[in-house]
Order: sequence, then C-alpha cells, then structure tokens
Amino acid sequence: MSARYLLRRLAQLVPAVAGIVLVAFVIIHVAPGDPVLALAGQHGDVAYYAFMRAKFGLNRPLPEQLVVYAANVVRGDLGTSYVHGRPVVAVVLERLPATLLLMTTSLLASSLAGIALGVTAARRADRTADLLVRFAALVGYATPSFWLAQIAALTLALGTGLFPVQGISDARQAWTGWRYVGDVVHHLALPALVLAANELALTTRLVRAGVLDALTTDYIRTARAKGLPEPAVVRHALRNALLPVVTVIGGRIGMLFTGAVLVETVFAWPGLGLLLLSSIQTRDTPVLLALFLLVSLAVILTNVITDLTYAWLDPRIRYD
Repeated sequence: MSARYLLRRLAQLVPAVAGIVLVAFVIIHVAPGDPVLALAGQHGDVAYYAFMRAKFGLNRPLPEQLVVYAANVVRGDLGTSYVHGRPVVAVVLERLPATLLLMTTSLLASSLAGIALGVTAARRADRTADLLVRFAALVGYATPSFWLAQIAALTLALGTGLFPVQGISDARQAWTGWRYVGDVVHHLALPALVLAANELALTTRLVRAGVLDALTTDYIRTARAKGLPEPAVVRHALRNALLPVVTVIGGRIGMLFTGAVLVETVFAWPGLGLLLLSSIQTRDTPVLLALFLLVSLAVILTNVITDLTYAWLDPRIRYD
C-alpha cells in the first residue's frame, strides 16, 4: 500500500467528519423533546426556562448554534454536558475504557472462536460436527442481543450464581491488584459472551463458506498433490477465506456498539452504551453529539485498517 493512498484516505476524514457533525446536529435538534424541560421538569418557572436556554445557547437560531458548535469541535471543544455539568470530553473518556474493554473482548473472542469453528466445520463438511456448528451459528445469528442478555442474566447469573448480575466490579469489596483484575474479568465474562454471540455466528458461517470454496481451487489441489500436510493446506485456504471476514468485521463496528448499548443496559455495565441511553432520556445534546461523532470516527478508521489488512493477507492487492 502506497503512502499516497493512505494519506488520501486519511484526508477523506475531513469531509466525512464535517458531514457527520452536520447530520447529527440537525437530527438531534429537530427531534421531538426539549432538553430544558427534561432538566427543569414540566412545571418550572417561565423565567427559569428562559435562563436555562440562554445558559446553554438554545435561544439562538439553529444555524448559529451549528456554526458555534462546529467551530468548537475544530478546537477540540465538544461542549459541556447539560446533566453532568462537566466537559463532554471528560464524561466520555470516563466511560470509554469500560466499553473498549467489553467490545474488544467480544470482538477477539468472536473472531478467534469463529475462525476455529468455521475451519472445523469446513474440514468436516456435511458431517455431524459441521451440522452442529451450522445449527448453533444459525441460532446465534437469529437471537437478538437484548433477549439473549436477559436470558443469560436470569439463568446464568441469577439462576446459578456463577456470574455477577450487574456492574464492572463488586462494590462491596475494595479489591486491588490482581484480585481486582480477576473481579473485573468475572464481571466481564457474561456480557462479553452475550455481545459476541451474533458476531461469532456470522464469522463462523463466513469462514466455513470461504474455506470450503478455497479447498476446491487449483492451488489447493496442487499443494495436496505435492504432499503438503493437510493442516498446512488448510492454513493456505484460510488466508484467502479471511478477506470477506475482515470486511464484515470492519463494517460491523457500528453494529457492535449498538449491541453494546443493549448489553450494557441489561448488565448495568458503566460504559458508553449506558451513557448513550441516559443521554437520550435526558436530552443531553452535547453528549449525544460527541458519542455519534466518536462512533462514526471509529467506523471510518476501521475501514482504513481493513484496507491495510487486505494488503497483508493478500500481497496481490495493491492500492494506488
């Protein structure tokens, strides 16, 4: 991949971010609901309402609010949260590590397990192992994350007591060091498994189909004719089969965040998903805009990383 191509892709971030800011700002501000009423209640004083609107700049025309907000974003100022009374950047950064931990764990688990199960199913096509994997993948892909999270909380957490029900750590214990790490991992296990279920099912199906297709190609027949061990043959087939998998994984970052919102709500995981839900309920516009911008940037950057991964997986791919 040429440096020129990479610079061109990164330069495309500027108009993309500008479009995201414009669309998100307009949609949030024209949506039904009034942030002042959400903060002050339905039976407040008219003068107090006017004071609140002036304080947050909501008494200005919408185009003027947009210009002011865009100028602040360029300077790195995402505003002040209506509800928290703190800079939005601080509020988001406070919740970001929990969501990154949940999403990264889920993505790694679903990708690695999906590749392993997909290869296993492809090598045993139409046999018992393949049928079981395909059935489990179909069920996992068709099951909504929100419903699965509730079932997991009721059965595996409340029913058996094997997992904590809510939170990122035990508030009753002041753990430190490795004991705290173990407590976080214990709380993380169930939400991460639930969030990974849909991605695991999709990755498994894609890898199975890709490996099956690759195993019928001429270069695989040649490798087998030369006496290459079967594990090495499968590794060659898997390398080409991973291209569509990388595409799907890179394109589903936004969907993964959507699932994280639902999972964090059920398990009270203190991340960006729970922050997004509470911000919608309280009409905390600056926080909502910051979250939409953050997720959009993550999706755009992931697409760039996907292109880089293509060139690594298949040296024949070149970008000009």
